[in-house]
Amino acid sequence: MASPSTQADRATAPERVLGIVRQLLGELSSESAIRDLDLRGLSAHLERGLGLGSLERVELMLRLGDAFHVQLPDKAVAEADTVEDLLHAVLGEGAGTGEMDGASPEARYHPGLAGTATTLAPRDLAPDLAAAQSLNEVLRLRAFATPEQAHIYFKEEDGKTQPITYAELLERANAVAGSLLLRGIQPGNTVAIMLPTCPEFFPMFFGILLAGAIPVPIYPPFRADRIEEYAARQSGILRNAEAKMLVTFQQAAGVARLLQPKVPTLREVVTAARLVEDPGVSPSASVPGAPGRALEANWHQARSQDLALLQYTSGSTGDPKGVMLTHANLLANIRSIGEGIGIKPDDVAVSWLPLYHDMGLIGAWLVPLYFGVPLVVLSPLAFLSRPERWLWAIHHHSGTISPAPNFAYELCVRKIVDRDIEGLNLSSWRAALNGAEPVNPQTIERFVTRFAPYGLRSEIVLPVYGLAEASLGIAAPPLGSGLKVDRIARDPFEREGRAVAVAASAAPANDEAGVLEFASVGLLLPGTEVRLVDAEGRDVGERREGRLWFRSASGTQGYYRNPEATRAILCGDGWIDSGDLAYRAEGNLYITGRAKDIIIKGGRNIYPHEVEEITGRVNGVRMGCVVAFGLADEKSGTERLIVAAELRNSSARDRVAADITEQVAAVIGMPPDSVELLPPHSIPKTSSGKLRRSETKRLYLEHRLGKRFLPI
Repeated sequence: MASPSTQADRATAPERVLGIVRQLLGELSSESAIRDLDLRGLSAHLERGLGLGSLERVELMLRLGDAFHVQLPDKAVAEADTVEDLLHAVLGEGAGTGEMDGASPEARYHPGLAGTATTLAPRDLAPDLAAAQSLNEVLRLRAFATPEQAHIYFKEEDGKTQPITYAELLERANAVAGSLLLRGIQPGNTVAIMLPTCPEFFPMFFGILLAGAIPVPIYPPFRADRIEEYAARQSGILRNAEAKMLVTFQQAAGVARLLQPKVPTLREVVTAARLVEDPGVSPSASVPGAPGRALEANWHQARSQDLALLQYTSGSTGDPKGVMLTHANLLANIRSIGEGIGIKPDDVAVSWLPLYHDMGLIGAWLVPLYFGVPLVVLSPLAFLSRPERWLWAIHHHSGTISPAPNFAYELCVRKIVDRDIEGLNLSSWRAALNGAEPVNPQTIERFVTRFAPYGLRSEIVLPVYGLAEASLGIAAPPLGSGLKVDRIARDPFEREGRAVAVAASAAPANDEAGVLEFASVGLLLPGTEVRLVDAEGRDVGERREGRLWFRSASGTQGYYRNPEATRAILCGDGWIDSGDLAYRAEGNLYITGRAKDIIIKGGRNIYPHEVEEITGRVNGVRMGCVVAFGLADEKSGTERLIVAAELRNSSARDRVAADITEQVAAVIGMPPDSVELLPPHSIPKTSSGKLRRSETKRLYLEHRLGKRFLPI
């Protein structure tokens, strides 16, 4: 069946769609969601009622596409609200839905490009950037030396490619800078960017820098039609950053009215297109209040010690943490990464990573910019809705370097079918970097096995390690070294922090025999030092777990307007506490966990205290009796978000579970994977009343959560 076109097919489609949704909910062990689906049927809300976040929605779309032999548009993934919306999509009643039967894999991936290879423009000689003091200078030197050289190839959903040259990027950034200055933005002001991955992001970022201001990228909403309510929830970050302006997209008409009372410094909310297209902006225009002083005199003057970026690592409640990074910090890390992974003149980067995140912004864009490497860009939604697009982009453009979080590799293994990658060739890929969340060695092994028939070489998939406080990178294996796994005995490691090696012939990892596996993240990047210390700050020995401190020229000076959080990470003499745990063995670094309680799901940081605060406000939940934690999930290759909450009474369990799901999803942009509702006094606490998250997690894994506990 090509599509449910006959009357009989259309008549059975509702029940088939409901059955597919019910099956997925069953696999997710979401009993309350199944009850909601049974109660509401087609009107059940995907997020609020069923708790389906972006990753789960993608899985659902893939199953529906396979079952009905249709290709659902990316818009359906992002904007479907209810099960009925999904039904309309598979019946071809949504824009862009197309039949898959008879189309080649390349045609399904790139209409109009089937059977062709995309040749990138030849590259000119690169300028010498070793003495550059700022990102502004890097862009200027690139644009003046190779103005017609294409820097970015932006992939649209319809398969078309939009190239952006260095000269075009500088020209558009100049226009943005001029518009900002004419609107009263001054050097040192902060300007927030709330944009999805789009061509406008790139000149917007540099336009802010050229104006002498500080860009503050923040997580954009998954759905464009909800930007107003989403922006209102970002007021904590905007207030901490003292943002003078918020740059966003067209649907932001009423955001200023909502935000300005909550963010006293915010003067204006403006669309990216408006800044680029403002009439009369030119380098020779005058600065407001300073007749005769050209705008151009105000840009290109950045100093190495000036702030170039505020990278926020926390959510919208609590104490927002904006990592302060200077031009010097960023350039030091960019140069270190380039040397560490051995970037070459003929490299081609491919990325779908979000630009608000350090791995996408710095690793996938600014590193290629510095080294003159072309960058092929897909949107995150393009990857999530059809993961094979990422691999086809590498194929079409002979991509050599492409990073992604662990979950992306797992998604490719589990969701890409053979018919969608017929003719795929990955032999050009030489650095498949796996970072931004815990690395699962089994995921890498499965990825290599799955795509080896398509030219993927086992030695190119490499775990890497870094964090925003280091600008980005700290460690990476030598290229071509492949995956190195250390197998250790579980008991001495969990009891004493000793990483005792186990012979390869021992029982498989993570089984009852007690063997753990950790992937090496390789060697320290040039210019980076690491110490592993105990609770008193004393160095631990070889094969001993310790807290990871680092020191480098790319390390932050702290968090913007947050002295308490800054004091917590600065350890003296330039050392910074990463909050991660690790051990060393035979020169390799192994990351074992987090001393901090952060949860990383799909490459995104989620802070337990934020989820707990949101949940605690739900009617029926006992305030201060909520614990949120992450749980590694082999199926998705990332962590699941678990929320455990004590109830005042058990009479409204389904309503409370639905409210928790809705409120958490509304604030952090993704629902919890599981909500555990417990009787009073079930969650363990210390004698002083503090939550014991690790103990709660242990009880959950042992199926003992829900028993009554007294403080200890």
